[in-house]
Amino acid sequence: MDYCIETFGLTKDFGAFRAVDGLGLQVERGSFYGFLGPNGAGKSTTIKMLTGLMGSSGGSARILGHDMAKAPLEIKKHIGVVPEDLCLFENLTAREYLVFIGRMYLVAPKLVNDRCEELLALMGLSDTGKTLVLEFSTGMRKKLALAAALIHDPDLLFLDEPFEGIDAIASRTIRNVLEQIIHRGSTIFLTSHILEIVERLCTHVGIIRQGKLAAQGSLESLSQGSSLEETFIRTVGEGEHAPVSLSWLEANH
Repeated sequence: MDYCIETFGLTKDFGAFRAVDGLGLQVERGSFYGFLGPNGAGKSTTIKMLTGLMGSSGGSARILGHDMAKAPLEIKKHIGVVPEDLCLFENLTAREYLVFIGRMYLVAPKLVNDRCEELLALMGLSDTGKTLVLEFSTGMRKKLALAAALIHDPDLLFLDEPFEGIDAIASRTIRNVLEQIIHRGSTIFLTSHILEIVERLCTHVGIIRQGKLAAQGSLESLSQGSSLEETFIRTVGEGEHAPVSLSWLEANH
């Protein structure tokens, strides 16, 4: 099997707290992999380790055939990242930001300009002109961050909650772009709490619970006829002992 991402006992400790515990991911090339888990399960920490933004406390990771510990720069040349907190340079315009990112990846100037035009048009940002990023809405920021992650034509794209806080129009734009990326043979690694979108887009799913991988496989093999929501709740097993209602709502008035 040709894997785009493999991890072997990947672990991350913050003092006495183990956020990620012996993770063993296997993400096939060309797949759309949804990485799911409850809040605080270790999803964002995992992405930070896989993209080289954070070192691990143990274990190892192979990304695009390279060892993350030995060839981090080579890996970073071929991946795109949309982090949850975005980290955009807010005192630039959308065009200035994309040109800057393209040059950081050593994309030829003419190619950067050509791709800027296409990306801005595709994301509906062509008419932003001299408007600075700090004035952008959440949806506009998400689309700009995705455009920046794509400008160097990556083989692997990491997306941490790209659909959070955006409207239906921005969501549809992003979904359409992601489907194009998969069709051309690239790999996407996505975290999202919106299970309907994951179920619609993803071919494979991994579920993490309290830092440990609880399930992994194709969406079809994991669901076995159930909805992704039912599969997720059954796998993480959280909330099964929680009250199902509020006492005062049950009172008769």
